[in-house]
Amino acid sequence: MGMTIAEKIAALSSGNKTVKAGDIYTVELDRLLSNDGTTHLTIDMFNKLKHPKIADVDKLVWVVDHNLPCDSVKTAASHKKMRDFAKEHGITFYEGEGVCHQVMIENHVRPGELIFGADSHTCAYGALGAFGTGVGCTDYLYAMVTGTSWILVPETLRFNLHGQLPEGVYARDLILTIIGMIGANGANYKAMEFGGDGLKTLNMADRIAVCNLCVEAGAKTGLMEVDQVTMDYLREHGREPKQICMPDEDAVYAKVYDIDLGDIRPIVAKPHFVDNVADAKECEGTHIDEAFLGSCNNGRIEDLRVAADLLKGRSVAPGVRFLITPASRSVYLQAMKEGLMDIFIESGCIVNNANCSVCWGSCQGVIGEGETLISTGTRNFKGRAGHKDSFVYLASAATVTASAIKGYIATADTL
Repeated sequence: MGMTIAEKIAALSSGNKTVKAGDIYTVELDRLLSNDGTTHLTIDMFNKLKHPKIADVDKLVWVVDHNLPCDSVKTAASHKKMRDFAKEHGITFYEGEGVCHQVMIENHVRPGELIFGADSHTCAYGALGAFGTGVGCTDYLYAMVTGTSWILVPETLRFNLHGQLPEGVYARDLILTIIGMIGANGANYKAMEFGGDGLKTLNMADRIAVCNLCVEAGAKTGLMEVDQVTMDYLREHGREPKQICMPDEDAVYAKVYDIDLGDIRPIVAKPHFVDNVADAKECEGTHIDEAFLGSCNNGRIEDLRVAADLLKGRSVAPGVRFLITPASRSVYLQAMKEGLMDIFIESGCIVNNANCSVCWGSCQGVIGEGETLISTGTRNFKGRAGHKDSFVYLASAATVTASAIKGYIATADTL
């Protein structure tokens, strides 16, 4: 019996020739990511161990990105704890470099790897053909101390992509459409595997956006087939695959979906659930107070270019705050080289340093009672971006930018 991509990586990491969905295996981890959201808790637990040790410090990557710069004395203390521990133990440490998942993809992730991250959107690494999944502090600590963990091999949902996205429609619209179709629980503890002739039309930024949001359908991970786009990205960043794991022709799937990319339209996820999706046109005219472009889902240079093209010669609507946050320092620098930052500032945008920013809803751009945000962030549950009685709509970079210009939810074709 053939194997899916997730099963092949599980087999590789567990030292077995074959595995099947539903089985539990001990696995060797390739990398372990943690950020300032919870690392201080991991450190506290580590220091309480009778014989504290790190199995392989070279596998650890720690990133300060959620509350940067510090928003309180309490945050400063947790950052210092993380910074000092990383220095003491020689852990790869990033501060001010950007959102953890973007930093990982730019610098570390390789096809065939099994990566645990103390952050739910670790599934973004599937864009490079790696099995990334989020874990809690206890599981992270165990993996950090032993270098191993366990995994229940997930069933896989297969998504065959056909054709290409229409002009003005983006990968963000695609994944929101899929989440709306299968539901926020539609992929619970399953892998979402993507392939088909339409995959080649998606660039790496598109693939990251799709895999990143798979967890919003409950998925254990999202995985793209490795192809020339993947290999070109790896070469540009000086890396080679650990192993290319492609699905077998006779792989067994829990369900197979065929998606015609040409049918996808601009989508908005309405409050207060990611699967509460609608055609963006249906929400047109909804007043907004704030717009946000950034996060581990849509803060890449391709997204900033979309925004700049729409903003050039235009201004942000009076009374609207449009916050733009590049996903990494390298994205920020590229935007500066291309003159995008000039366009943003001249248009009345607020440009932030590379970090989680408004998506995290804890430090920058917090919205107040009764206010409405349209965002390229990852979630829109009650209180995600501030007050419990605020409203968050999720959309693509194009729809968010058009809305910031109009002062209400609008699509790019209305400009």
